[in-house]
Amino acid sequence: MKNILTILSISLILFSCKEAKTDETAITDSDLISVTASQFKSAGMEIANPSKQKFDVTVKATGKIDVPPQNRAQITSFVGGYVKSTQLLVGDKVVKGQALLTLENTEFLDVQKEYLEVAEQINYLKSEYVRQKTLFDEKITSQKNYLKAESEYRRAKGMYQSLKEKLKLLNINPAQVEKGKLTSTVTIYAPISGDIVVMNAHLGMHINPSDVILEIIQTDHLHLELAIFEKDILKIKKNQDILFTVPEASKEVFNAKVHLVGKSIEGNDRTINVHAHLDDQIKQRLLTGMFVEANVIVDSKKALAIPKDALLNEQNKNFVLLVSESKNANYSFKKVAVTIGTISEDYVEIFPDNQVNVNSKIVTKGAYDIAN
Repeated sequence: MKNILTILSISLILFSCKEAKTDETAITDSDLISVTASQFKSAGMEIANPSKQKFDVTVKATGKIDVPPQNRAQITSFVGGYVKSTQLLVGDKVVKGQALLTLENTEFLDVQKEYLEVAEQINYLKSEYVRQKTLFDEKITSQKNYLKAESEYRRAKGMYQSLKEKLKLLNINPAQVEKGKLTSTVTIYAPISGDIVVMNAHLGMHINPSDVILEIIQTDHLHLELAIFEKDILKIKKNQDILFTVPEASKEVFNAKVHLVGKSIEGNDRTINVHAHLDDQIKQRLLTGMFVEANVIVDSKKALAIPKDALLNEQNKNFVLLVSESKNANYSFKKVAVTIGTISEDYVEIFPDNQVNVNSKIVTKGAYDIAN
């Protein structure tokens, strides 16, 4: 009797394990997802066929926001000095001819004194030159005296003009110097209108002639500078549309248009420069030096596509929910892998195969809710 009970116990255990294993296998092997009619309706799900959609054919590029050379000015001083006054900060707007800062240095006085001395000598040397020329023409004086007077006058005249131009570069009025009005300060003025983007000066600071005191940029002339690889350059033409983003600042997509295409390949990376104009509405929102990622639209194509909401992504693989069975508004779906291509704002290109094609019924809305 004891043996019979033992055998019955072992049989029950084996039967239970077999039954559990059978149930487990049924769950694992089933790759269908079932949805009732009420679930389908309440979740707002939709089913449709993949359709032909228009996609842009693009060339990818990177670049930056910049301005033309004539719309960027670095302010320096031709003679060093100490900053006596300035009230400007980065971000301030200035207009052409506006005073930017004042420098002070005794060297400014030295230049003016030298100019004044030459200016006082030049009238005497000119009159002496004219007198010696007259005497030489009348054969009263020697050619040596005449040539000496001419040489001294011309040398003084050259020095006079040179010092005069130097004063003008320092924004010192030569006429005021000739009247004896000397100054130890000079004012630096804005050569262009724009925004201050660099400011390297503060009160009492010594400025060397090679130092960049500040930098002005005309933001009205912002443009896009892109680097296009050699393999793509023959596809790029003037007036092509460009879609670009500033990945470090925003996901927003901005518009531009190809304006100039470079004529030579530069650098070891074998790229060519492409200059693009921006829409006026976005110029005030961008800054020079911003890194951009761009797509130049070079052509268009029609391809089989699904709405973005129909695509599922799991572990870097893409899937759609294919209708496997439909009965009384109840649905069974099968998760099928797809290969995708171009992505537009609303659609994703898919490559048809023996499971998903133009005749397939797939979930186009609510796929994420079903799969999860």
